[in-house]
Amino acid sequence: MKKFPKSFLMLFTVALSVVACDVVDDLLTFTISDDTDIEIGSGIPVATPFDIATPPVKSNSQSEFEQNDSRVDLVKEIKLKSLKLNITSPEGQTYNFLKSIRIFISDTNDENEIELASLDTIPEGVKTLDLETTNAALDVYVKGASYNLRTEVVTKETLTNTVKINAAMKYQVTADPL
Repeated sequence: MKKFPKSFLMLFTVALSVVACDVVDDLLTFTISDDTDIEIGSGIPVATPFDIATPPVKSNSQSEFEQNDSRVDLVKEIKLKSLKLNITSPEGQTYNFLKSIRIFISDTNDENEIELASLDTIPEGVKTLDLETTNAALDVYVKGASYNLRTEVVTKETLTNTVKINAAMKYQVTADPL
C-alpha cells in the first residue's frame, strides 16, 4: 500500500473543511425582497440636493425568516445585495433629468440613519438604475416590521411631470437555522 505525504493529507483536510464551511454558509443564507414607491415631483430645484420622503416600508422579514426555517433572534447579519430603481410613470420617461441619487435607511423613529445605496453617474436614456450598495449592517432596520427610506436627488433639468419610481431591494440574510 502506498503512503501519502503528510503535506498532501494536510492540504486535503484544509480543502475539505473549506468546502464544508461553504456548504454550511449556503444553508444559512437567504434573500429577503422588499419594495416601495418613490415620487419625484415636478418643479423641484435643479442642481441642489432635494429630499424626498417615502412612506414606511413594511418588511416581510418575519415571514421570510419562517419560510427559511429561522427566526429574527437567530439572524447574524443582513446586508443589501441590490437596489433597483424602475420608472413606472410617466410612459417613456428616462433618468436623463437626474444627476445623482442617494437613498438612506432609518428606523421608524427616523433615528440611526445611514446611507443604503447611491449612484453619482447616471447613464443616459435608461428607465432602470442599479444603485451601488453600501456594505452596512442592516439587521436593526430589516428585522422589524417596517423601516423608513429617505431619497436625496440632484436633478440636472426641471421636471414638468411627477416621476413615479419603484424601488426593489434585495437583502442577503445570514442566520442560524431553528
